[in-house]
Amino acid sequence: MNQVQSKKNLVTFIKDTLAWNFSGSTGYQLYLCFTLCLMVTGVYGYFIQFKQGLVATNMSNIVSWGFYISNFTFLVGVAAAAVMLILPAYIFNDKDLHKVVIIGEVVAVGALIMCMSFVFVDLGRPLQFWHLIPGIGQLNFPSSLLAWDILVLNGYLALNALIPAYIVYCHYHNREPVGKYYKPFIFISIGWAVAIHMVTAFLYQGLPARPFWNNPLMGPRFLASAFAAGPAIISLVLHVVNSATNYKIENKIFNKLRIIIVVAAVINLLMLFSEIFKEFYFPTHHSQSAIYLFFGLEGHNSLVPWIWTAISINLLGTLILAFNPFRERQIFLFPALILIIVGIWIEKGIGLIVPGLVPSPMGELIDYAPSLVELMITLGIVGLGMFVITMLLKPALIIEKEYEKNH
Repeated sequence: MNQVQSKKNLVTFIKDTLAWNFSGSTGYQLYLCFTLCLMVTGVYGYFIQFKQGLVATNMSNIVSWGFYISNFTFLVGVAAAAVMLILPAYIFNDKDLHKVVIIGEVVAVGALIMCMSFVFVDLGRPLQFWHLIPGIGQLNFPSSLLAWDILVLNGYLALNALIPAYIVYCHYHNREPVGKYYKPFIFISIGWAVAIHMVTAFLYQGLPARPFWNNPLMGPRFLASAFAAGPAIISLVLHVVNSATNYKIENKIFNKLRIIIVVAAVINLLMLFSEIFKEFYFPTHHSQSAIYLFFGLEGHNSLVPWIWTAISINLLGTLILAFNPFRERQIFLFPALILIIVGIWIEKGIGLIVPGLVPSPMGELIDYAPSLVELMITLGIVGLGMFVITMLLKPALIIEKEYEKNH
């Protein structure tokens, strides 16, 4: 009887969730249509790539990782950044951040879905995916760092999906979640968040033929940039929630996130300048990739304006957030967050991946820019991520708001 009742409760929960997700104002319906259009654009782009192969992209034997892997690298950091809400909320019992921790976890789930989608489209032929599945293919665990990356990403996705799902489900039934069922997994997820980004850094760092990536600071700088860009994206989502729903976010929550972003952004910039000093104080033949990125090499300079723009807007965004007179003025917060996000996205994405491959070990030089197909597929994956975050976040906020009212 209890099993039957549990099934009924679950079915009712799913029905209510779907009803909430697909009902709303005209603006909300237009937003859903917009995400659908983005996804359709991505499907069309992938159809072209599926038909023609990776020749439809601007990647080559020299630049074999391009826009897809650049976005993957950035979004792994966004996913890992959920720990910056989980840590103070659960370890230090910060009641303010506890109110929005579920939003951070939902953003992490969306980011991980996008990460895996970018890896999938980068495989070229989709049937190559089966080679990664144990039993059907060969995962090469534990010798392959890629195998480690697959495990940590999927494990982190499961943790960030199941923990808030259990809490929200309990709140839906107006009961307190049982700590022993989810708190141990919260502590595991904290270490796991660090692992997903460190393992991703090790993927690049462990390639001896790519001196641009052979940097002991890469792992720590990955974390610093993640803990700046990730909370910045979460802050933007909180702004949207605050303005578009009746789930109100107090100003002190934004200020706490601002402090986290500023500290991480400053550390990230210090590490970047340390790397620049190492590359250019006494340049060697191993500095060719850095020269290509920052100043151009033998007429190949397509990335030069991008990297200097990234550094400039990173500095500007950090100064705006850190400068005292602007702290309490939300009008300056929004553009500063966008500057930091875009700056880190450029610097950590295309500004990291392409220079690691150019020049090639044989000294070959090539300029790379994403093709229209790559841009279309990227838009589709971004639309998918926005859709997933919306579908998870809207019912969660409705349930949490009702639960707060009753307690």
